[in-house]
Amino acid sequence: MSSIPKRLLSETEYLSRERLAEFKSEFFDGEMFAMAGASRRHSLICSNLVALLRPKLRACGCEVHGSDMKVKVSGTGLYTYPDASVACGEIQFQDDQDDVLLNPTAIFEVLSKSTERRDRGWKFMQYRKIPSLLEYLLVAQDKPYIERYVRPAGGRFELHELEGMNAVLPLLTLPIGLTFKDIYLDIDFGPDEAFSDVVDIQP
Repeated sequence: MSSIPKRLLSETEYLSRERLAEFKSEFFDGEMFAMAGASRRHSLICSNLVALLRPKLRACGCEVHGSDMKVKVSGTGLYTYPDASVACGEIQFQDDQDDVLLNPTAIFEVLSKSTERRDRGWKFMQYRKIPSLLEYLLVAQDKPYIERYVRPAGGRFELHELEGMNAVLPLLTLPIGLTFKDIYLDIDFGPDEAFSDVVDIQP
């Protein structure tokens, strides 16, 4: 018995469905992929990041968006929902709905067991194709640890690792950094998780 080929969606069809849907789905290569819910830790860290970034970056002419803002990788056709995104300068959206950001400056993903491998690998490979993206930040939720990938002008992304509750996260778009104590506010780590030392490893 021959199988029936799966019907692929156009970007227009995806957006029409997604804008009416009760839950969020990513889109790639003609298919929609439903997104899972978040844990308490994941939700708190995301909320902390947006609350910290928005008042600081607003004064710099930048916008901060949470996980309800779609980002499109124009070079590959991926539509996804980063945990937080920052856009500066002349902000570009796909259409007049203003719900698909095209030129993020920084993207934050809070890691979980189900998404960590994808966020580090395939999704980062997609994000690297966004010309405006200068920083990609992977935020752990099981310990105070952040991987910060920075792209110098005309160069490749460089990794900086930061860990410990005394660490401070610098950002290219901010004149000052964000403390880990604020990023991980209300997160209870065990004694083996809350490192006392600060490490900044540069390749």
